[in-house]
Amino acid sequence: MLLPTVLASLAAFVLVGGVLLLLDPGAPKHEAIKTGGLAGGAIVALYALWLNDRRRKVEEARQELESQRIDHDRSRVADERFARAIELLGHDTAQVRVGAMHALAGLAKSRPEYTQTVLDILCAYLRRPFKYTDPDAELDEFDVELNEIELEVRLTAQRLVEDLLPRVEEKDPVKYDLNLTKAHLHYMDLSYRHVGDLILRVAHLNESNAFHHMVIHGNAYFTEAKVAGRFYVHHTEFRGKAWFSRFKARGLAVFTDSKFLGETKFAGSEWADVKADGCTFATEPELPEAWRN
Repeated sequence: MLLPTVLASLAAFVLVGGVLLLLDPGAPKHEAIKTGGLAGGAIVALYALWLNDRRRKVEEARQELESQRIDHDRSRVADERFARAIELLGHDTAQVRVGAMHALAGLAKSRPEYTQTVLDILCAYLRRPFKYTDPDAELDEFDVELNEIELEVRLTAQRLVEDLLPRVEEKDPVKYDLNLTKAHLHYMDLSYRHVGDLILRVAHLNESNAFHHMVIHGNAYFTEAKVAGRFYVHHTEFRGKAWFSRFKARGLAVFTDSKFLGETKFAGSEWADVKADGCTFATEPELPEAWRN
């Protein structure tokens, strides 16, 4: 575009200057030349503006491509980290499995789009068959040690699940789902957390487990779950279904001041000791005898 611009500028110079001299032959020639020069210079200035605008657009496009390349590289590295961590979760050594879990949790914190997937994987690990054995039981020392080591790995998975869930004070939190069907949990603590669906069907809760001061935005299923220790669910808000059908609790269960805003079921449940004063129900629940007393 440079040559056409120069030619157009010269043409404007000659045309404007010539027209002025023809219209007013007595006018000073330097004024006609000056005016013609301004007309030609205006064309050059317009070309310069167009050129700068084009350079700006090219630079913006280059930066956009560079940003996309960086994001692609980050996604590729994240995918590689994710795949490697998944592979190491099946390692025979407990320390390696713990490291893989921390790698997944770190990935979820740096790349939030991975968070639900990481939670699903950690929950899947907790759903693996596991039979907790009292270390004081009369068993082979090697078997007891293996049991305790695996328990530590599972406790790590639980802590990472807890850390990835948004706390109740957060505004407009992401509502992550937890599927802990048939999971074996020990000292699980989801207190003061937001969660979407909370599924603990046929779960085994040992020792003391805390689900108090939670906001459960989806449905909560504790159907056929078994609790061997204490079960704290006080000051929790159930916004969807809350099903405790055939639930069995052998220890103290505390539901004080919890809110059940959806359909609630306790059919066939068994309770050794319950504290449920201050509970509110949006619909008429079928309460077990232990709650009525």
